[in-house]
Amino acid sequence: MIKNVVFMGTPDFAVGTLQALIAAEQYHVQAVFSQPDKPKGRGKALQMTPVKKVAAEAGIPVYQPVKIREEQWLEVLRELSPDVIVVVAFGQIIPKTILELPRYGCINVHASLLPKYRGAAPIQWAVLNGEKESGVTTMRMDTGLDTGDMIMKETVVLAEDETGGSLFDKLSVTGAELLIRTLDAISAGNAQYEKQPKESPTPYAGMLTKKDGLIDWNKSAEQIECLIRGLNPWPSAYTKYRGKTLKLWAALAEPDDGALGAQGEDCAGRAAVVSKDALKIRTGNGLLSVKELQPEGKKRMTVDAFLRGYPVGCGELFGERS
Repeated sequence: MIKNVVFMGTPDFAVGTLQALIAAEQYHVQAVFSQPDKPKGRGKALQMTPVKKVAAEAGIPVYQPVKIREEQWLEVLRELSPDVIVVVAFGQIIPKTILELPRYGCINVHASLLPKYRGAAPIQWAVLNGEKESGVTTMRMDTGLDTGDMIMKETVVLAEDETGGSLFDKLSVTGAELLIRTLDAISAGNAQYEKQPKESPTPYAGMLTKKDGLIDWNKSAEQIECLIRGLNPWPSAYTKYRGKTLKLWAALAEPDDGALGAQGEDCAGRAAVVSKDALKIRTGNGLLSVKELQPEGKKRMTVDAFLRGYPVGCGELFGERS
């Protein structure tokens, strides 16, 4: 039976699961491991990780190893002797010595329907790739990257206007509930473990950078809409307009029946429809109707507010020609 739990996690996504564990009377959170605090803001003051903040408020001891694989942390965990270690977006690779330490192993909450979207950014990539559903999988960790035996899954259907941020919130709640159900099943001795196939049906969901947000207007309107939604709120999709960065926060893909004139690669990125409250940009396939955007140095605004301050000419270029 599971009683004592060590929790490893760092960002906001892991907070809900930690809170669920703290609230569950059948489990005792002995300690929390989180990434080291990092300086933020203009003053570069150290800021607690979201998980550390919750643990500190609950009076739970917090350890912040720079490298969890160092021998000293194995000794700490041996002294704690947890029944299970729960890992949610911890941010470090856990060595085999720690994976094998608890009686019930290390249980991970992963924000995808494994074996799809193994990797560090499964939430954004699901939206970027236009998936209709995503979800959460709990698994018993092994030394591979998200390759351990699957235990439970919960599917979440994506809304048509789903963003990386909104899916993040949904899966965080789903993951917290699924983890408790998983631990209950393991503790009761009726958990079912399913091996994953060696290969994932999707590419590795690697970390995203700001460069990934640069819009390629030669792609289809649907692809660009997915990019905008998937990278909202971070790192955001952007283009260049009159030599400055222009972020796009919301847009809709629309068909282009050719009635608006010439098409082709040279036309991609040019304004095709401009009115007092509409801006539609031609893409490699279809039109992108912009709804919300943010000029460099300005606040986010609706397209009509943007057009009042930036009169866009029909045929004007968004992006840069090489």
